[in-house]
Amino acid sequence: MSILQAFKLAGKSIVGSKMRSFLTMLGMIIGVASVITLIGLMEGVTNYVISTFSDMGTNMISVTVTNTDTRKVDVDAVYEFTEENSDIFLGVTPKVSSRYTVKNGTESLTTSVTGVGEDYLELNSLELSAGRFIQYADIKNRYNGAVIGSYIVEELFDGNAALGDTFKINGQVYTIIGIQKEEADSEANSTDDVVYIPYSNATRLAGSNDIGSYSFAAIDSETVEAGEEVLDNYLYGIMKNEDLYTISSMTQLLETVNTMTGMLSAILGGIAGISLLVAGIGIMNIMLVSVVERTKEIGIRKSLGAKKRDIMWQFVIEAAAISTIGGVIGIIIGYIATRTLGSAFGIEAAPTLNSILLAFGVSAGIGIGFGYMPASKAASLNPIDALRTE
Repeated sequence: MSILQAFKLAGKSIVGSKMRSFLTMLGMIIGVASVITLIGLMEGVTNYVISTFSDMGTNMISVTVTNTDTRKVDVDAVYEFTEENSDIFLGVTPKVSSRYTVKNGTESLTTSVTGVGEDYLELNSLELSAGRFIQYADIKNRYNGAVIGSYIVEELFDGNAALGDTFKINGQVYTIIGIQKEEADSEANSTDDVVYIPYSNATRLAGSNDIGSYSFAAIDSETVEAGEEVLDNYLYGIMKNEDLYTISSMTQLLETVNTMTGMLSAILGGIAGISLLVAGIGIMNIMLVSVVERTKEIGIRKSLGAKKRDIMWQFVIEAAAISTIGGVIGIIIGYIATRTLGSAFGIEAAPTLNSILLAFGVSAGIGIGFGYMPASKAASLNPIDALRTE
C-alpha cells in the first residue's frame, strides 16, 4: 500500500466519524493555541520592556560614589576624565537629587528636585516645549533658574506657567527658564514630575559640596562595557575600595530582564505543553478504540495480502493526521488570540515563527508517537482471530 492510499484511508476514517475526530483534535487545538499564545504574549512583554529600557538609554552608565573625609571624587576631575576618554564617552552629568517642598502662592507639593549639568538634556534625549535648559554659566554663578515638567505646571500653575514665572524651592525663589515637553500624561512620579536646577545650587540646598552620583553616556551600547571597565579603574584609583562606589548600566539590567522573561516563557510554555501531552494520550486512547472497532476490517485486509507495515502506516498516518489538523487549527486560533490579547493589554504581541514551527512539529510528533502503539497492536493482530471477531 502506498503512502497516498494510507492518507486516503485516514481521511475517510476521520470524515466518517466527524464528532469523534473533532473531540480528539480538541485537546491538541487547545494545547497548541495555548503554547503559541503564551509564548507570543511573553515575547510582546519582552519587546515592550526592551523598548522601555531603550527609551531610558541603553548607553547610559550610572555611578554612585560614597565620598569620605580622605577620599573624594571631584566633579571637575570627572569632567576631565570624560574628555580624556572621548572615544568611549559622549559626556557626563553630575546628579544631586532630593525631595523638597515646591510652592507657588497657595499651591504646594513635595517632589524630587534634581541638580544636573548642562549636558543632561542632550545626554538623556529630552526635549523642551519652551525656553532653554541649564547652562554652564548658571552652574558657575549658582543662578536660581529651574526647568520644570508638565506635572509641576499643572499642579503649581494650573497649567498656565510661563517663562520668567517664579516659585519657591524649600523657601528659595527660583525662576522658570524652561519647560520640559510632556512625556507621561503629566502624572505624579512620572518623567513629567521633575524640577531641574544647576547642580551647584542643589549641593547648596543639600548643605554639602560633595556629589555622589553621575550619569555617563557612552557613544553607543557597544562601548558600554569598555566604559564600565575604565570607570572601574578610575574610581578604584581614587577610592581604593570597591565598596565605596557602584557602577551600573541599562545594558546589565536589560540582560537580567531578558534572562528572567526567557525563563518565564519557558515555564509558561512548559505548563501549556502539558495539555499537548494530555491531547496525545487522548489520541492514543481513541486510536486503541478504533483498532478494536475495526478488528474485522484489519483481518480482511490481512487476508487479502496487506502486510504488517501497511496496517502500521494506516493507523500511524491517521493519528498523525488528526494531530496535525488539530495543530493547524490551534496555530490559527493561537495567532488570533495573541493579537487580540496583545491589543487588549496594550502591547505589540505576535506569534514567533519558532513557536509556530515548534507547536506544529510537536503536534505532528505527538500524533506519530502516540499513534504508534495502537498501530502496532493493529498490525500484530492474527488475521484468523480478527476475522472471527464480530
